[in-house]
Amino acid sequence: MSNDEIFAAAYREHYWAVSRYVARRLDGRTGEVEEVVAEVFTVAWRRRADLPAAPLPWLYGVARNCLANAVRGYGRRRRLLDRLGNDDTAHGRHVVASPGSERPGAWVHEALARLSPGDQEVLRLTAWEELGVDEVAVVLGCGRRAAAMRLHRARGRLRAEIDRLRPPAAGALPEEHRHG
Repeated sequence: MSNDEIFAAAYREHYWAVSRYVARRLDGRTGEVEEVVAEVFTVAWRRRADLPAAPLPWLYGVARNCLANAVRGYGRRRRLLDRLGNDDTAHGRHVVASPGSERPGAWVHEALARLSPGDQEVLRLTAWEELGVDEVAVVLGCGRRAAAMRLHRARGRLRAEIDRLRPPAAGALPEEHRHG
């Protein structure tokens, strides 16, 4: 198979997986998702001779880099708009939270958001993208042992944040009353 055919097969097989990977990280900003995915496959086309036999983790690594560039660009645009005064409050749009508007398990998402970007990414790669440690290592550009250690540590930090934020169970005694 030629490099062009290998690229075409990777594109057909993994386009939607890469799109979902990017969309979950851009939280629904559809126009940006399409731009980032296009950039991922542009890079893959340019480097089609380097595509590995199992290209998905490699494509996730490229997507990770493209996302970093897109997020930096988004931040620059947002800061510019803020300086120009073109924000929601300037146009009289206010978001008001209503009772019950919190999503179920929102505290879990809040705990994840409190982690470093690196911890968030390694956890998302295993939970959202369902990658194994070997594949996570490819995406992160590190060895298997380093990826396993990053995952282990990130899980521990997430557990600690969840414990800190988790709503107490109904009828549970406060910590100081449990021991005596």
